[in-house]
Amino acid sequence: MAERYVHTLRVRYRECDQQGVVFNGHYFSWFDDVFTEGLREAGLPYKEIIDAGVDMVVAEATARYRSGARFDDEVDLHWWVTRLGNTGMTTRIDVMRGDDLLVEGELRYVFVDAGTTNKRPMPDDIRAKLEPYVASDG
Repeated sequence: MAERYVHTLRVRYRECDQQGVVFNGHYFSWFDDVFTEGLREAGLPYKEIIDAGVDMVVAEATARYRSGARFDDEVDLHWWVTRLGNTGMTTRIDVMRGDDLLVEGELRYVFVDAGTTNKRPMPDDIRAKLEPYVASDG
């Protein structure tokens, strides 16, 4: 089984809407947080990637909402890679409250030269560090 990175957070009051549940847009911020921390866990701190002249841009972001997190809930964001291509990768994020799956997220990234939007192949060293996190299914 592929490795998964798990990032735990507590829902803050400011992230909730008038119904008392997390406003949908905040999940995408959380997806970005867990992506950054997952890269760090894989030995790829984002600043070092940029300093090496590589960047990743989001080409597609989706979320399937099953249930809402609420203020003061502790949730776990499970992150892994579902596809490593030549110039892109897809990651999955499951937002869990205990055993309950709240949100299924997916982010597709394209590798570019840092400071531009010029597509480029994924560097071999980045691929090697991400491969342990690749799983083809949820």
